[in-house]
Amino acid sequence: MKLVVVSAGLSVPSSTRLLADRLAAATGRYTSVDVQVVELRDLAVEIAHNFTSGFPGRALSAALEAVTEADGLIVVTPVFSASYSGLFKSFFDVLDQDALTGKPVLIAATGGSARHSLVLEHALRPLFAYLRAVVVPTAVYAASEDWGAEGLAERIDRAAGELGRLMEGLGSGSGAGAVRGADVADTADVADVAQAADASVAVDTDTAAAIAPRSLDGALASADRFTVIPFEQQLAALRP
Repeated sequence: MKLVVVSAGLSVPSSTRLLADRLAAATGRYTSVDVQVVELRDLAVEIAHNFTSGFPGRALSAALEAVTEADGLIVVTPVFSASYSGLFKSFFDVLDQDALTGKPVLIAATGGSARHSLVLEHALRPLFAYLRAVVVPTAVYAASEDWGAEGLAERIDRAAGELGRLMEGLGSGSGAGAVRGADVADTADVADVAQAADASVAVDTDTAAAIAPRSLDGALASADRFTVIPFEQQLAALRP
């Protein structure tokens, strides 16, 4: 499987790139991956030209294609002004809006202070949720004092394990795609259907006890057994 690492570090050497490399190496311990690194600092000029011309240069086009075709992503940004860097955001702005749909993504960031660790939750996670990516539960933030300290290696390993298992699951068809294709009504009973329906639907308890449809067709067929009570009537019944 193909794992693409997007690093938005600007300096050389870069703590952002170091964190990206450690996350990629840890992911490789959980699943077999071919790793490709995209250094955004090398694409800064082409990204800017893409905004003004509407066309990506050769290097940027190759990077966008690699991200689109990846089986999983690791994205790491330094923290600038309490958020991701402008270069990091600009790269994902020029990426096709549907390129990350359903794709496993591990988000990570580096910063000079632990006080910025919530950037992962208030900035990065909403961004990739908007792009409809599947973001792993564990995000990794590394402040300056975290390097060599206890805890960072464990967080890296936990996040990498989640990404590796998710990539394996989606790659084998047992992940999100398989869930979407499953007949979810096979394990539903009338009470489950009623709970998923509008709050204004009432179910006769004798009917619910007697009927347990095991397919979506059966659930729909039993819909006429529900008594629909308009919300206005329910509200009026509560008044003295």
